[in-house]
Amino acid sequence: MTILKIDETKIPKHVAIVMDGNGRWAKARNLERTVGHQEGIKSVREIAETAARIGVKYLTLYTFSMENWHRPLEEVSALMGLLMYELNDKIFKKNKIRFDTIGDISRLPKNIQEQIQVVKDSTACFDRMTLVLALSYSSRWEITNATKKIAEEVAAGTLSPEQVDESCVSSHLGTYFMPDPDLLIRTGGNLRLSNYLLWQSAYTEFYFSDIYWPDFRELQFREAIVSYQHRERRFGKISEQIQKS
Repeated sequence: MTILKIDETKIPKHVAIVMDGNGRWAKARNLERTVGHQEGIKSVREIAETAARIGVKYLTLYTFSMENWHRPLEEVSALMGLLMYELNDKIFKKNKIRFDTIGDISRLPKNIQEQIQVVKDSTACFDRMTLVLALSYSSRWEITNATKKIAEEVAAGTLSPEQVDESCVSSHLGTYFMPDPDLLIRTGGNLRLSNYLLWQSAYTEFYFSDIYWPDFRELQFREAIVSYQHRERRFGKISEQIQKS
């Protein structure tokens, strides 16, 4: 494999990924969809290790959306089984990676909730990179939930309407502990966000790949990083202002 040269001074601090295409990858090979999910786990491991190695500080993976609960029961059960099997601290301890989650974790099976907490606790001391799994996650659910919390605080008198600004909203979201994503990657060829980090992606750079997630490995990840590094992020300003700063 040809290793692409990455500018170590322009590494995105936070990369978010929509891991799409597991089922289609399996279907193209006349395999069960669950086989695609199993193969996709190999990509998770490789991308996580690569991200940590090149200096990414936060890697957020869209693992199971709120809408995924509507999939056939046998597929949901298989996904929960895979999640439980893979939720151990081996890869985290090996690479000094901290583990965290966003989403409505209360909807997950009790044994998975307990295992999530075990891995969070056992990796809390690591600071090389934080790997965040979006589980039972929906951005609209997240924003709605944050709005309810803010309304409750205003009603209780602990927060005034004048204090409700962008910073306030961000602090009430599940992602309060990390910066907004610099780069969002979606595999599988679809060009949409699918209810993922809608608030947080206001100024995120997008990278869409036709490659299905099980085939998206270190080379493809590096290509996404290189593409990001060749972009000019202006945040509403003009090029001349950016060059002067």
